Amino acid sequence: MTVKVALVGAGSVGQRHVRTLKHLGVRITSVTDTHPAAAEQVARELDVRAFTDPENALDLTDADAVYVCVPPFAHGSGERAALSRNLPLFVEKPVGLGRETAEEIGVLVEAAGVITGTGYHWRCADTMEHARDLLAEAPALLANGYWLDKRPPVPWWGRVDRSGGQVVEQLTHVLDAARFLLGDVVEVYAAGIRRAAETGTQTAGRASRETDDVDDATAATLRFASGAVATMAATSVLATKHRAALHTVSRGLYLEVSEAGLSSFIGTSRTDLESAEDPRVTVDREFIEAVLGERETTRTPYAEALSSHRLGCAITESARLGLPVKLPQGRSAAYGA
Repeated sequence: MTVKVALVGAGSVGQRHVRTLKHLGVRITSVTDTHPAAAEQVARELDVRAFTDPENALDLTDADAVYVCVPPFAHGSGERAALSRNLPLFVEKPVGLGRETAEEIGVLVEAAGVITGTGYHWRCADTMEHARDLLAEAPALLANGYWLDKRPPVPWWGRVDRSGGQVVEQLTHVLDAARFLLGDVVEVYAAGIRRAAETGTQTAGRASRETDDVDDATAATLRFASGAVATMAATSVLATKHRAALHTVSRGLYLEVSEAGLSSFIGTSRTDLESAEDPRVTVDREFIEAVLGERETTRTPYAEALSSHRLGCAITESARLGLPVKLPQGRSAAYGA
């Protein structure tokens, strides 16, 4: 059986998924984007129809599943269109700008009971599973997470009302990895700093943008239900990406986890492992396998993505308020409800 996928979001991330899906034998049946030229360009390359409304795309073309690969501010319509038709749904991270739309979609996902997958592909690396096994034997006491990078070139990224900020849009991968390896977080305390660069100058590799309001740097302290503690650091002022990783400390064990692989230090011995498969491929493959009924679920379901998104929103709120923020516990608890 050839799985037919409707694509919502024709940007670079959506195009990356298309390349992977085509390699997996999937057929793209439509391309939707609010920018007609973007939709038409990708649709033309695939020889399919282009749309600006996901409802029209799903009414007029055939699909077995829907991929929503849109910026944070654009989530909602694609997910609703898929879920109203009980179609399996893949959603790129982050799953929303803030909490409201993501929580709404979370309720709809649970009601529909469909297969879901999300863009938290770090979970799909076999090295992550190995790290989890090691931590089961030696639970982490401390973790340090990093996303030290340049500012992405897309114009919406520097505005909180479009991207949600760096914690929500980028650090979220590290936050999800921390939840996967250490469990749920119960409280966060964060602070951020933003300094406007002089117009027309270049500061630490970042061109001045007068409308930007995303913090230049954020630092956060996390307390896990297990008792473990962690620090998280994010910045977008560098000239190039320096580090995106999670480090954990256990008795006699130190782990360095990233998208690329795992380094483990046990005593004086170091072991370096790379994933057998690019996790960005694995996350798509496993979703398609679940759609085909070849596996029961994915390792990146919407409910897990929503929990990681709540954590990012809590850090952002703490930095804004200058106060600790507690996260609710329990499967049905919605942060901020």
